[in-house]
Amino acid sequence: MVYKAIGLMSGSSLDGLDIAFVHLQEIAGKWTYELITTDCYQYDAEWKKRLKASTGMYAYEYQLLHADYGHYLGKQVNRFIEEHNLHHQVALIASHGHTTFHVPESQMTSQLGDGSAIAAETGLAVISDLRALDVALGGQGAPIVPLGEKLLFGEYDLLLNLGGIVNISGRKNESYLAFDICSANGILNALASQAGLEYDEDGKLASGGEVEKELLYELNALDFYSKSYPKSLANTFGTEIVLPLIEKYGLNIPDALRTYVEHIGMQVQNAIQTLKAAHQLNSTADKMLVTGGGAFNDFLMQRMQKVLSEENIMIVIPDDNVVKFKEALIMALLGVLRWREEYTVLSSVTGARKNSIGGALWLGTDA
Repeated sequence: MVYKAIGLMSGSSLDGLDIAFVHLQEIAGKWTYELITTDCYQYDAEWKKRLKASTGMYAYEYQLLHADYGHYLGKQVNRFIEEHNLHHQVALIASHGHTTFHVPESQMTSQLGDGSAIAAETGLAVISDLRALDVALGGQGAPIVPLGEKLLFGEYDLLLNLGGIVNISGRKNESYLAFDICSANGILNALASQAGLEYDEDGKLASGGEVEKELLYELNALDFYSKSYPKSLANTFGTEIVLPLIEKYGLNIPDALRTYVEHIGMQVQNAIQTLKAAHQLNSTADKMLVTGGGAFNDFLMQRMQKVLSEENIMIVIPDDNVVKFKEALIMALLGVLRWREEYTVLSSVTGARKNSIGGALWLGTDA
């Protein structure tokens, strides 16, 4: 059977809503995928402002935004279906939502985007709240993509996603372990915005800067990096801890960017060393699949490859569609797994008491 699903992903970097229409098929336990149509709808200034301000809202305002953003997501799906002529082809929508609060130590996580509103707008079955059950079971709820990576990209022992937050997945035989590493594009984009840019294209600004060694030392000494896995990061780690630390030094933008690029590379190297030291990597792990917006940052990739050559790891960047939409693709797969009542989250990754079948199901009016 071919499952025809849409995956929705909104990352912490606020670069837009990623939408992927995917055909997924399972034969004798092996999953295959085909990315049929993809798109990214940029947030306008008003939506960026509202999403950025969400964590400072009163509860009533926050709930209104949760509903409003759900209707917005549903309308964007309808637009996507209309623009790509997908009428009567989509069976299921899986929406990650936009993460606001993530406090797994208090067994709480929250993603904006009411699934019932998406179902009401589209008339389709919707899976939402994909992280909630894992967190309720004592897990981190993140990273959420490793099961999808295992099923769709199982030829790689190492996978890295360079989004608003960097996360890594490592495989030892059939067991996967994954965790968040550090903030990435959210910080780089915030620094570039101070120069009037949406982002540092190809890392050109960073490449002209110098590393501020004292700042680099302070960044690397942040408490999160000394914690053992499983572990995950909230967006507030970047906005409330990392950015103020960088700004304290009063650097010009190229130097700030250059220093943070170096920090990302060093923390990725540390993560790989941690996996190796714990014998949580296959001895054949010599290639790492890299996806997410950071994979398009040429300077970041050059610096990271230089650092990782010390670990005998070669970076592999897939085609642009997979780089951009891997997470939306995996959201679609997680939705299909939830529909089939199969595991969507691995406890070996999140530290939960057990594997779980996560996600709330909303049946649309046309279902």
